[in-house]
Amino acid sequence: MKPLVQVKAVNKIYGKGAQTFEALKNITFQVEEGEFVGVMGPSGAGKSTLLNVLATIDAPSSGDILIGDDNVAKMKDKALADFRRDNLGFIFQDYNLLDSLTVRENIVLPLAIAKVPTKEINARVDKIATTFGISELLNKYPYQISGGQKQRTASSRALVTQPKIIFADEPTGALDSKSATDLLESLSDLNETQNATIMMVTHDAFAASFCQRIIFIQDGTLSKEIHRGAKTRKQFFEEILQVLAGIGGDVNDVI
Repeated sequence: MKPLVQVKAVNKIYGKGAQTFEALKNITFQVEEGEFVGVMGPSGAGKSTLLNVLATIDAPSSGDILIGDDNVAKMKDKALADFRRDNLGFIFQDYNLLDSLTVRENIVLPLAIAKVPTKEINARVDKIATTFGISELLNKYPYQISGGQKQRTASSRALVTQPKIIFADEPTGALDSKSATDLLESLSDLNETQNATIMMVTHDAFAASFCQRIIFIQDGTLSKEIHRGAKTRKQFFEEILQVLAGIGGDVNDVI
């Protein structure tokens, strides 16, 4: 079976002439459908650049990125916008919720834009709200709920469209430990029970331990890859810490 994502010899260069900076260098890897993949590495290694290029927020300088049968690296603006809306889900650290809309209306927004029938919208919203434990919050406004509840709302909005892949950029970065654990457990449950494909950039070894596979990036290149396999989450957490210590700098500097 063909991988869901195929990244082939991707490079990203910023600037021109003598002022160029090579942020990504010949990146090649695959993501299978239903995988939960983490991306880690030192500060400035290229983690967020990689996520932005894969998520079509930025364009690679060269190389190919296939998501399903579509090469998003070669798409023009209109086709790319349509593809992004129909196939990709995004979870960011800063929620990006609209304060003038209720929790339910925030979650509904991408479905309304896609003109999904009302009956189906309600069923999807109720299901995803139950998954993330926010059913009782649907009529509240973002300013009335906690940071953890806002992030679960944002995650519900990202997943309600049933995207092919979810891109998460430091989704637990602004959360306390309990809220972070709640969110990660919900994402892990979605991955396991609904075969959701998730790619998450994180500096946090605890968050990364929920993934099945970790790709480590250093100086714009892929430096190492580890798999959880049959390990417990605690054992995988310890392995992640060892790798982080080995790629330079204190573990707490890996952001």
